[in-house]
Amino acid sequence: MMRPSLADLIGNADRLADAFEDLEPTDADFGAPLPPLMAVKLAAFRRAAAEKELAEAIAVAREASLSWRELGEAIGTTGEAVRQRYTAS
Repeated sequence: MMRPSLADLIGNADRLADAFEDLEPTDADFGAPLPPLMAVKLAAFRRAAAEKELAEAIAVAREASLSWRELGEAIGTTGEAVRQRYTAS
C-alpha cells in the first residue's frame, strides 16, 4: 500500500474538519446510556471529588471558627461524626 502524500493528508483533514463544522447533532448523540460498569466508575469518581471538596470546605470552615455542631447540621449529621471524620490525623 502506498503512503498518502502530504497534500492528500491535508485534503482529508480539511474534508473532515468541514464535515465536523457542518454537523448538526441530534438528541440521540447526547443520550446514549453509559455501560453499567462505566456508570459505576463515573459515579465513584464524582463521589471522590465531592468528598475532597467537602473536606476542603470543612477545613476552611474550621479555620473560620465554625463549630463541629454547625458543620454537622450543615451536612446532616452530628458534630461528633464530622469531627471524627474530618479531624486531621
